[in-house]
Amino acid sequence: MPPRSSSASTPTPASTSFDLRSYWTSLIPVIDSELDTALTVRYPEKMYEAMRYSVFCGGAKRAPPVMCIASCELFGTPLAAALPTAAALEMIHAASHVHDDLPCMDAAPLRRGRPSTHAQYGDDVAVLVGDSLFPLGFTHVVTKTPADLVPRQALLSVLKEIARTVGCTGMAAGQLLDLTGAAASGEVEVLLVLEKKFGELAECSAVCGGMLGGAGEDDQAALRRYGRTVGVLYELVDDVLMESNGQAGKMRSNASVVRTLGMGRALELVEQLRDKAKLELQRFGDQYGDRVLPLYSFVDYAVERGFMVEGGEEGVAVAGAASAAASS
Repeated sequence: MPPRSSSASTPTPASTSFDLRSYWTSLIPVIDSELDTALTVRYPEKMYEAMRYSVFCGGAKRAPPVMCIASCELFGTPLAAALPTAAALEMIHAASHVHDDLPCMDAAPLRRGRPSTHAQYGDDVAVLVGDSLFPLGFTHVVTKTPADLVPRQALLSVLKEIARTVGCTGMAAGQLLDLTGAAASGEVEVLLVLEKKFGELAECSAVCGGMLGGAGEDDQAALRRYGRTVGVLYELVDDVLMESNGQAGKMRSNASVVRTLGMGRALELVEQLRDKAKLELQRFGDQYGDRVLPLYSFVDYAVERGFMVEGGEEGVAVAGAASAAASS
């Protein structure tokens, strides 16, 4: 992980009293089972095979669905209320990767160490796969969410939130800003790209879980700020680690805080964002006690990367991880 700055961080008991790895990996088989049912191969078979290829790839952490479930369980609502939306968020996550990897976008031939969807199936099929995963996610939320656990208004709010996230002011805007090189202009601009391209989905995951759990408006607002901050933090740390290890990022991505602002400022932002995310959770610790610990732990994981989580059809693998930057 990046070295910590000298500023004091917001205290939290999560790092010593909660086993995030066990919590996270216990949810992956449940999420994968839900995805497997939603993506049963049918006609046209090639489409479903390509969709499964995109969703069930080794190295998929299932972070958006896990965050959604953790936010829902924070309010004492059963996992079953969040599971369909959690699976839908992973479909949307995969769809965004499929489109981002296209030659006309980030031009990435690999995704998690294997050919990206367009490299495996062709550009035309990859476009259709992304186009199909988005509406399938919406359909899954509508048809599979238990009506006895989630009120209709909450379900409508979730659908609206997902639509906002993927649309022209959300993730699509982030991709456009990245392609046009907006991130190179300065601190405000590069952070905006990270917020739109990566922070939006984390925000959506956190707040949708809250909506499904029955969170009020103030709690939803706090979850929004928390999720967006964690999403940006995670990508910022990725940037720091790649630069520290001398690795190149995506082939056409311009959203590098380190290249734009320098390593020193990037490390300062890491600590500021970690503190900001934890600050948003203080209200929940007072109300819900230990149920907030998964959300606290996500913040430290975003920085420290103390373990690896991998999901997909190949199964779940968890191993201790040590980045080359961790000892610097």
